[in-house]
Amino acid sequence: MTRQPRYSKEEHARRGTEIYERQIRPQVEAAYPGKVVALDIETGAFEVAEDTLTAAGRLLARNPDAQIWCVRVGSPAVHRFGARTPAETV
Repeated sequence: MTRQPRYSKEEHARRGTEIYERQIRPQVEAAYPGKVVALDIETGAFEVAEDTLTAAGRLLARNPDAQIWCVRVGSPAVHRFGARTPAETV
């Protein structure tokens, strides 16, 4: 079975951001800085892990039809592109 998106990219992002800010962020911000949250934009279920693959895999194990949105706790971006300065690699 191949999962298919049910929302436009814009609607997917809007729903994911709204659910994260309203329901999930207050629960994870202090306890999980820098971790990744994978959330189902239809149910609000979520998983927290070190990386997107682990978080999404756990969420899919619970709900194989999840529409997943990922966010890094305390950061506007999940992934980073480009070189890091020496202070950031510590």
